[in-house]
Amino acid sequence: MSRDIAPVLTIAGSDTSGGAGIQADLKTFLAQGVYGMSVITALTAQNTQGVQATAEVTPEFLAAEIDAVFTDIPPRAVKIGMASSRALIEVIAAKLQEYQAAHVVVDPVMVATSGAPLLAADAMETLVERLLPLAEVVTPNIPELTRLTGIGILDEDSFCAAAAQAARAYGTAVLAKGGHFEGREAHDVLALPDGTLRHFRAPRSSNRNTHGTGCTLSSAIAAHLAQGETLTAAVAGAKAYLTGAIGYGLALGRGRGPLWHGWSLEDAFARQTRGYGRQGD
Repeated sequence: MSRDIAPVLTIAGSDTSGGAGIQADLKTFLAQGVYGMSVITALTAQNTQGVQATAEVTPEFLAAEIDAVFTDIPPRAVKIGMASSRALIEVIAAKLQEYQAAHVVVDPVMVATSGAPLLAADAMETLVERLLPLAEVVTPNIPELTRLTGIGILDEDSFCAAAAQAARAYGTAVLAKGGHFEGREAHDVLALPDGTLRHFRAPRSSNRNTHGTGCTLSSAIAAHLAQGETLTAAVAGAKAYLTGAIGYGLALGRGRGPLWHGWSLEDAFARQTRGYGRQGD
């Protein structure tokens, strides 16, 4: 008996600590019930305390990776994460157009949580002109949204205004992530090009370990879209998953630690493995 499991692709950088990037994306895909595939744009030597070194793949190798996936197992959704140079962004955009990729989710990774820059200065224009027009939804945090719009975001009103401006300017849905705000709630805003705003709120966790939240959220959205959900439903489901992953309270590393991507699988795993132990001797 064959089963239909939606294949989903992440195009992003590798994180040696496993909390963000490709590793977080693949864990998220599994937790959301889809088949994960990966195209690596860069290797990073990083941990919960910061990024120590990076090494990009060549544009030619990146193109070969993407071809290998699309010519054999075409993904039903694609998440784009870290792509730090103009040349790599050009390759990604060209290949997405060539294969008419569906449900493209762009997480415009510009700066790491630690503050390390992850997008070259000359790549910003290419990101905006070549990649964002291909996206079904873009998922900037507040610093990224400020860079995309030039709007100083100081409160909820300016936050919503910047999200709406970005959606109009780039002709795509924009999920503005409000995690940098203080307060009892984590407030995100989905802005559509027609001016519609939809608000998503969840209780804010006291857990300071949030390494990889952006990667996790965007990957979860892609997974839900691949399974036929509307964008609004995909965002709601992804946010619920992320809230649980943060709220679990995993504490690893000496810096800002990762989430627990497997929190939603624990009960199912326990049920599946119950009774598989040795039955006495």
